[in-house]
Amino acid sequence: MAGRVPSVLLLLVTAVIWGFAFTAQRAGMDHLGPLAFNGIRFALGALVLLPAFRRHISIGLVPGAVAAGTVLFAGAALQQWGIVYTTAGKAGFITGLYMVFVPLLGIVTGHRENRYVWAGVCLSLTGLWLLSFYRGFQGVNPGDLLVLAGAFMWAVHVRLIGMYAAVFHPGGFAAVQFAWVALLSLAGALLLGEGFSGAPEAWLPLAYSGVLSVGVAFTIQVFAQRDVKPAPAALIMSLEAAFAALGGWLFLGETMASRETAGALLMFMGMGISQLRSRGR
Repeated sequence: MAGRVPSVLLLLVTAVIWGFAFTAQRAGMDHLGPLAFNGIRFALGALVLLPAFRRHISIGLVPGAVAAGTVLFAGAALQQWGIVYTTAGKAGFITGLYMVFVPLLGIVTGHRENRYVWAGVCLSLTGLWLLSFYRGFQGVNPGDLLVLAGAFMWAVHVRLIGMYAAVFHPGGFAAVQFAWVALLSLAGALLLGEGFSGAPEAWLPLAYSGVLSVGVAFTIQVFAQRDVKPAPAALIMSLEAAFAALGGWLFLGETMASRETAGALLMFMGMGISQLRSRGR
């Protein structure tokens, strides 16, 4: 157990970095369009990984990295567009639903899930309704819907990474994947006429979300999960939702009504319960 403590702490650091990244992404929208921001931050993430993992890059991993990168591009773009219209805290909790979507997608591939997953789904959906849909679909925030669609793409991405992780080196695979996301995002930004003149003003959000969130956090997650099993690791990393809300409150002055807070708590409970595998754990 003592040997696992550092890895658990690293996963907690990852959750903190990812959670506060929602604040940086929200702040970056004051200066750049969604795709321009994503293009620069994923390029920074790829540059962080390339020096350390360039020896592990091969032609064989490119098709898989491109496939996973395309899904990651879709998830990141939907999330970034959604953040324009919703708060960092709500985006963090709704994105956290990928923790529930991942086991649900497993059913499609023939994996039967236990009662904890279904309990987590029920709690999370109830919380999501309180957080975003309590007025019905006519009054829903479009940003919440975009972030929700992005959460589904994150879940698809997690499944794809699970397929390729045992085949290719995680660092080399991630570097190519992030480079592909950067290329797609930058091309999309040019096609949509998004400018890059605001990049100097957005240097701090870009540096944080690119270097720390994309590059550093992913790297420490990969190595930390060598010593921590998937279920407890996922539970620790789901804390990013709480840190997203905290970051929005501290740096952006965002607040949540009591109803929204109750919904966020139910979603957080659902994320945790969905990761339980047995009564013993």
